[in-house]
Amino acid sequence: MAIDHEVETTGLVGWIDRRFPMTSTWKKHVSEYYAPKNFNFWYFFGSLALLVLVNQIVTGIFLTMNYKPDSTLAFASVEYIMREVPWGWLIRYMHSTGASMFFVVVYLHMFRGLMYGSYRKPRELVWVFGCAIFLCLMAEAFFGYLLPWGQMSFWGAQVIVNLFSAIPFIGPDLSLWIRGDYVVSDVTLNRFFAFHVIAIPLVLIGLVVAHLVALHEVGSNNPDGIEIKAKKGPDGIPLDGIPFHPYYSVHDFMGVSVFLIIFAAIIFFAPEMGGYFLEANNFIPANPLQTPQEIAPVWYFTAFYAMLRATTDPFKIVLMIIVALLGLYSLVRARGKWKLGLPVLAVLVVLAMAFTESKFWGVVVMGGAVISLFFLPWLDRSPVKSIRYRPFFHKVFYGIFVLAFLTLGFLGTKPPSPASTLIAQICALIYFAFFLGMPVWTRLGTFKQPPERVRFKPH
Repeated sequence: MAIDHEVETTGLVGWIDRRFPMTSTWKKHVSEYYAPKNFNFWYFFGSLALLVLVNQIVTGIFLTMNYKPDSTLAFASVEYIMREVPWGWLIRYMHSTGASMFFVVVYLHMFRGLMYGSYRKPRELVWVFGCAIFLCLMAEAFFGYLLPWGQMSFWGAQVIVNLFSAIPFIGPDLSLWIRGDYVVSDVTLNRFFAFHVIAIPLVLIGLVVAHLVALHEVGSNNPDGIEIKAKKGPDGIPLDGIPFHPYYSVHDFMGVSVFLIIFAAIIFFAPEMGGYFLEANNFIPANPLQTPQEIAPVWYFTAFYAMLRATTDPFKIVLMIIVALLGLYSLVRARGKWKLGLPVLAVLVVLAMAFTESKFWGVVVMGGAVISLFFLPWLDRSPVKSIRYRPFFHKVFYGIFVLAFLTLGFLGTKPPSPASTLIAQICALIYFAFFLGMPVWTRLGTFKQPPERVRFKPH
């Protein structure tokens, strides 16, 4: 018997329910949404991401009340918010710290999905929506980074937009269209402000809603990777499920409390976080005639920036050899009508790499590192979802992947050197090998048999 979300209420609630599905929506998505009873602390980060999103929207609204999107006034307006507006410094630091903490919880949320196979069937669309949210967050952070109009904001935007000029044929016109001028100027600031405050947040909110609706349609995954909807009682309720409210709403309150303590500690004692959250150069007004000694993005972009910087001419040759070998492998192993498709594509890519500059392929590598995440549900061929039941060497591969990503993030914050470039190139190859090799290595090894019911010990 299916769960019935229809309700009959009286009074004001009844009047609203007859015109708007308030109570039934609450029941369907909160009080009668049955989640697995074996959630652990890794499941805090989804609700924390929603909390930080609300923080960013609310603090952003208050900041726009005093911010001036004008190249002659932007920096001074930020200083005015910090020094003159009552509690303006707190709102600004909540927003700047919130940006970094947003990426912290999103990275951890994605890592949990990677560990427990939350991208596997039937949650492919949930994962795709989540990756789209991540891409949207990167765009939102990039557009917002220019708004303080400090030295690092100005020159960081200049460098990133100039990357688009490396695209063959359309690159120069595309970078000109993005800037709205031949250099980063007042026009650029105005359009970035519009994207940051209106366009991207609307898309982001829509994707978050789609992500949650898709999740509640198929149900939440759990550390055991077992579908709780497969075993229901006579009343249609999953035997291993408990209502999200009040159980997980109270459970998440503990995670929120710990998070807010850390969040407040950063805001009040280390809002710059040693230059990782707010760089020293961004407290200097933008000067188009003086380039900072080192231009580096904020920490949450540095892993991808390190891949971009590591794509030199010798590394491009290595990539050409790898693409050629993959094409040869696909020619040997492929069957059916696609037998020549991948090898021909590999030949075309190698030829394109031979006649284009490495700067363009750095952009491709950086973008491909993000786009690869979208294909994860179809790359993983493991017979089990959760890392708990996979062979030990799978866990080693996951560990190497995480270590490579963290190393790239660290190298992206440091000035380039021959040694750091070589390490970044090795880590970039490990990053892509993890995904490209998934159809092969995820099938190998001896897998443990997952239990029929979720494993749960009350505490």
